[in-house]
Amino acid sequence: MFGIRYAKFSPSHYVLHFSKGAIRREGQGLAFFYYSPSSSIVLIPMASVGVPFAFLETTSDFQTVTIQGQLTYRVVDHKKLARMLDFTVLPNGKYVTDDFQKLPERLVNEIQPLVRAEMQRLPLKQALVSAEPISIAVLANLKSVPAVVELGLDPMGLNIQSVRANPEIASALEAEARESLQKQADEAIYARRKAAVEQERTIKESELQTELAIEARKREIRERQMQTEIAIEQQRAALTEERLANERKEADGRAYAIEALLKPLQNADPKTLMMLAAQGGDPRQMIALAFQEMAANAGKIGELNISPELLNGLLQNPKR
Repeated sequence: MFGIRYAKFSPSHYVLHFSKGAIRREGQGLAFFYYSPSSSIVLIPMASVGVPFAFLETTSDFQTVTIQGQLTYRVVDHKKLARMLDFTVLPNGKYVTDDFQKLPERLVNEIQPLVRAEMQRLPLKQALVSAEPISIAVLANLKSVPAVVELGLDPMGLNIQSVRANPEIASALEAEARESLQKQADEAIYARRKAAVEQERTIKESELQTELAIEARKREIRERQMQTEIAIEQQRAALTEERLANERKEADGRAYAIEALLKPLQNADPKTLMMLAAQGGDPRQMIALAFQEMAANAGKIGELNISPELLNGLLQNPKR
């Protein structure tokens, strides 16, 4: 009545009440009466807003890619935004202009050159797998863009959801990737086989080394046995030589004794020796000497008769 109205706003909106060109009230979730003919109410959303975007850009190797993502922002300086864009609302709550719809578009326009700069530094293959690094770089650069700062906005997050090549290039890259994966699989199989062969070779070498070590040990044992046998034979030979030497010494001693015993008799008459040997000796030896003497003087003896009784009597041992 008479132009006086009552307004009430939710806590998710920041309210600026202008009257006669000056701010009369401002704050979050206000409720008040105002005189409508001389008042303007600016209503700015405080909640964070998500802005999707999609670009076609070119990589450093002149390949076209499609980039899709989303920017999340919020207003941190409401007065700056109110000065840059018209967020005035009518008594029925509708905005006077469509500036509130242009804000996301202006932000997207600021994002695109930043994304383009990042893409033009990367080749296609690297760009396709660099969504996260690109997101981080673009967001950091966006925070310092003068237009964003003047609007009083805070870019909270930027997420590049996909970077895709055109279908033909994507198919070619997929084929190349499949071939590369197949090659890697083949190389892995070859590596496993090579490792198995190497392991088998190592095992065989180990077995061979073991056999050689065993054979060397056996040879060493045989050589030690031979050395032991040789030593024993040498000891036996030494003992035999020593025994022979002793026997030679004993024989020389006996020969010397006999030689010493016979030396006085070397020049004696054999008959005398025979007589000496016969004294006190065996009668048979005496008879043998007699017959020997007769045989030596057979020419001087005419006839000699020896009866068996005489011979028997002579051969009888008188000691019996």
